[in-house]
Amino acid sequence: MNAFNEKTDVVASGHPMTRAEFLRLALRLAGGCAAGGLLAPVQFAFGAADTELGSVLRRAIPSSGQLLPVIGAGTAVVFDIDPGDAKFVMLVETMRTFLSQGGAVIDTSPTYGRAEKSVGEIVRRIGGRERAFLATKISTMGEQAGIDSVAASMRDLGTDRIDLLQVHNIRDTTVHLRTIRRLQDEGKVRYAGITTSFRSTYEEYERIMRREKLDFIQIDYALDNREAEERILPLARDRGMAVLINLPFGRGRLFRKARGQALPSWAGEIDCGSWAQFFLKFVLANPAVTAVIPGTDRPEYALDNLNAARGRIPDARMRAQMLAYWDQLG
Repeated sequence: MNAFNEKTDVVASGHPMTRAEFLRLALRLAGGCAAGGLLAPVQFAFGAADTELGSVLRRAIPSSGQLLPVIGAGTAVVFDIDPGDAKFVMLVETMRTFLSQGGAVIDTSPTYGRAEKSVGEIVRRIGGRERAFLATKISTMGEQAGIDSVAASMRDLGTDRIDLLQVHNIRDTTVHLRTIRRLQDEGKVRYAGITTSFRSTYEEYERIMRREKLDFIQIDYALDNREAEERILPLARDRGMAVLINLPFGRGRLFRKARGQALPSWAGEIDCGSWAQFFLKFVLANPAVTAVIPGTDRPEYALDNLNAARGRIPDARMRAQMLAYWDQLG
């Protein structure tokens, strides 16, 4: 398998090709084409797609047994745009590609600006609600404010059912979990969870995990940010909680370090063809992880990310090798 890196991918012929160029080529081969600076609509039928490496890996939600594709899509920042913006067309095709090629989990929040409205409009346009697993959050203080927030989220997302509702950054957790459980009883929410992406909250986060019965937790975890694997991830596994991973690229830190660096020659042993896949496969190698939600704003990146969920996942030996290789990079 050829080795590619984030900015200066090199194919076997020796000619340089940027990651974006390579992924655009892959997308065109899959059925898309470039037009006017944007990718033309990708004509995929909905349903998990197979490649030569097989279908996208799925893992079970412990509380229900429902299987989820292990690569999701985050919407912070990149989905905070108006439908009239020229970039919105790219987001529509990104989500069409993501859902048609085996993805499902779309994670958003009312604190992400216009992201919920964008997701709702996109799902409406492509008709993908039944394929999507919609996850959003309550990020406010006070019971009525939380109730109003959920109502606004449902309106913006264009749905009367949220698959996963999470207390964002464990803000007023006890109050909002009471609201979420009432909505579960009413059939408006399926799963309850909590989130954080701040190490300063880990101690309280762990106390909540021990105290509450939760379907999901969401936490930050990456190749260069592994503190969660010490206590949080093992606790989630022991408590039967599904785990969503945010910030798997370390807010771009991993790509910055990898820029100009070649993937190791042995990356093919885990069916890895890009740095994004390298980073995502490392996270997926932790058995406590249910799904990873990298921010995704282009169709070719959606395909690249999903391919991390195809083929072989690193075992403990390979995971150690990945760490050692990463640590020695300049």
